[in-house]
Amino acid sequence: MQTKSLISITDFTKEEYLKIMRLAADFEENPNQNLLQGKVIATLFFEPSTRTRLSFETAINRLGGKIIGFSDSSSSSVSKGETLHDTIKMVSNYADLIIMRHPMEGSARYASEVSNVPVINAGDGANQHPSQTLLDMYSIMKTQGRLDNINLFLVGDLKYGRTVHSLLMAMLQFDNPIFNFIAPAELAMPNEYKLLLASKGIKYYEHDEFTDIINAADIIYMTRVQKERFIDPVEYEKVKNIYILRNEMLKGTKENMRILHPLPRINEIHTDVDDNPKAYYFTQAKNGVYARMAIIAHLLNLK
Repeated sequence: MQTKSLISITDFTKEEYLKIMRLAADFEENPNQNLLQGKVIATLFFEPSTRTRLSFETAINRLGGKIIGFSDSSSSSVSKGETLHDTIKMVSNYADLIIMRHPMEGSARYASEVSNVPVINAGDGANQHPSQTLLDMYSIMKTQGRLDNINLFLVGDLKYGRTVHSLLMAMLQFDNPIFNFIAPAELAMPNEYKLLLASKGIKYYEHDEFTDIINAADIIYMTRVQKERFIDPVEYEKVKNIYILRNEMLKGTKENMRILHPLPRINEIHTDVDDNPKAYYFTQAKNGVYARMAIIAHLLNLK
């Protein structure tokens, strides 16, 4: 039987999402559990990462596991021309689970088909980022007390933003989500996601500004405009500062509204927001450790 991997957020069922939420809460309450003793986890980061890599490595350490891998593909045999197929085949002989970030869309799915051990997609190009989605869902659950009936404002780069694509797909499993897409035309949510929402009768609205409607939000999910996804630097310069959330804009928003961001931020959330109790993005990043502990424990049937 093929091993269970997490490549797309749709690889997990609604029941598995809720299990991850329960496990994450358990790990937050008791973060040092020696469940990975004697196991080796490989972290293969072909693309730069701070939070994702470090939170996965923290999760592994807190679970008592050992880490092998690289944070820069130039220090691996990829720099000598080794194919992804051969890298994954080799590493799956050494490790009990592989965590991989790669710039090419579809690379993580391919790796899971080649590997003898489970693979976690830590981001494949502009495609998906499912572990980020699960920590986002855990953050929503903690701050709102529910995953049903959430009015989500997704702001910024909705075209290339793998985090918003994955979050949308996951929230479809819960009752009565409402999506507000705030993006310039150049970075609008791709049509396939809008067609999917329409086919399910789920409400979504598109805006090029959100100042006048911000009071309706339960969650404001800010994203940076990703310079690395643009071929033409002129196009990037046109949109890079199109949305900047400032503290004064939060007057009159719901008491329980929270601001999320997958980080890193550039200019899209002004630093004057940081001290507002509605700013949740740094706690959200901390939640990533517990959510990723839960994902690893689930895939390896440890808990």
